[in-house]
Amino acid sequence: MGIALWLICGVVSFVIARLIPFARRKPWAELAVTLIVALLLGVLATTLDFGGWNEPDWRAGLFAFFGSFAAAGIVRALQSAGKSNGGRS
Repeated sequence: MGIALWLICGVVSFVIARLIPFARRKPWAELAVTLIVALLLGVLATTLDFGGWNEPDWRAGLFAFFGSFAAAGIVRALQSAGKSNGGRS
């Protein structure tokens, strides 16, 4: 149940990030990054003893949501920097 919460938080952060038009390019890379970061932060929340993969916890959900939203911003910043250099990164 907790893993489902982390994945839902990752998808929600991806959808909200897609509403922001700045540097919106490749949706699949952004989706993959948000889901992977949400899962990793969910596992980190489990090791920090709030939440877990068996039980949904709102603190772990917020941790996964905000972390994956920040990761989407980092992907956008890297894509924007790569385009401003003429495609050379």
